[in-house]
Amino acid sequence: MDKGRFDWDNWDSLDNWDSDNEIFDFDVSDFFVFERELCERVINEVLRSLEEKIKIKQILDTLECQLYLDLDSYCNSENYSDVSNGSDDESDNDSSVCSENGDNDSSVWSESGDNDSDSSSPICSESGDSNQSESSSITTSTSEDNDINPTKNYSHLWVQCENCYGLNYKRLFMEKLYICEFCDFYLKMRSSDRIELSIDPGTWEPMDEDMVSLDPIEFHSDDEPYNDRIDSYQRETGLTEAVQTGIGEINGLPIAMAVMDFQFIGGSMGSVVGEKITRLIEYATNESLPLIIVCASGGARMQEGSLSLMQMAKISSASYNYQLIKKLFYVSILTSPTTGGVTASFGMLGDIIISEPNAYIAFAGKRVIEETLNQTLPDGSQEAEYLFHNGLLDLIVPRNPLKSVLSELFHIHGFFPLTQNEIK
Repeated sequence: MDKGRFDWDNWDSLDNWDSDNEIFDFDVSDFFVFERELCERVINEVLRSLEEKIKIKQILDTLECQLYLDLDSYCNSENYSDVSNGSDDESDNDSSVCSENGDNDSSVWSESGDNDSDSSSPICSESGDSNQSESSSITTSTSEDNDINPTKNYSHLWVQCENCYGLNYKRLFMEKLYICEFCDFYLKMRSSDRIELSIDPGTWEPMDEDMVSLDPIEFHSDDEPYNDRIDSYQRETGLTEAVQTGIGEINGLPIAMAVMDFQFIGGSMGSVVGEKITRLIEYATNESLPLIIVCASGGARMQEGSLSLMQMAKISSASYNYQLIKKLFYVSILTSPTTGGVTASFGMLGDIIISEPNAYIAFAGKRVIEETLNQTLPDGSQEAEYLFHNGLLDLIVPRNPLKSVLSELFHIHGFFPLTQNEIK
């Protein structure tokens, strides 16, 4: 090793180096190179340690899930039945699994008036088919089909990205606000999760929860009747309709908010969606509250025909009174996808229009436009960045700072948090 040069590859041997025989002379540049490389190596060691801890946690959760499956298999076996002498009925193992995974849906059925006796069955089937009989259990040795679907059995542990198909560990995935850790793709969020992200804890007061859709034009299809489809989505999502409305607070500032849920029939806008949003705007007008509407929709709901198209005019009329007559402040947040009648009405009427990164925003689909105009649309022409560049959007805000951005916008426009005297 030459004098005056530092051998980084052999830096571990410095502990045994005799300083009396040789002295290293460092110039300033060598010292900073050494310091930078040392910091990089320390950071890499810390990151490697965190990755190992995450992997260990993932392995433990996987083993825990497998333990439940093995326990269920043992409890359903004949040996266990002989030893327990009929104690399976007392333990009621299946019911405990269902109660852990579906105890939040009972209020939905009582409020919507459709609390059928079989309303808990889809919840149980989503959590692993724990409510099935012994002969159909996926882990029973006497089962004819021993194939295990990993996506179904471990869906409570992993979420697959729609863009890169990478598997995201669910607990970390929720902490990252449903953003893929591999490609940074924004996956769809449930309306309840968006409310939890934006609204101060304990301040959300929902409105018009009991309002449900009927079948005004008696729409029937070969696949499934409209009323049955509504009931099916109510059981799957725990919602009564494709939008949640209510009032809450953002950093102490009272606001009125509507959040659409794409998982409920594609967030389509029917009579109930239009009525709930209209009532929310009228309430915000009377109380002089700022308004936020989070859009995620495929457009008007075809099963309700022209009645769903009427909601565009009804909401726009209420918005006119709110914005131009009362001079109040409305923020529209466009998420992926926002299309059809929602884009053509209240989605684009906001005083400030915000979008998430790479959100798909359009009126008609790319294929329909190309077939109509006989022209090829440029790539990305219906994405948020392209629309922002052409002036259709005001801001593109990631999910993490969205709450603080909304708070700053309200302060700029003269809305401030409630004082302690006003709260009392």
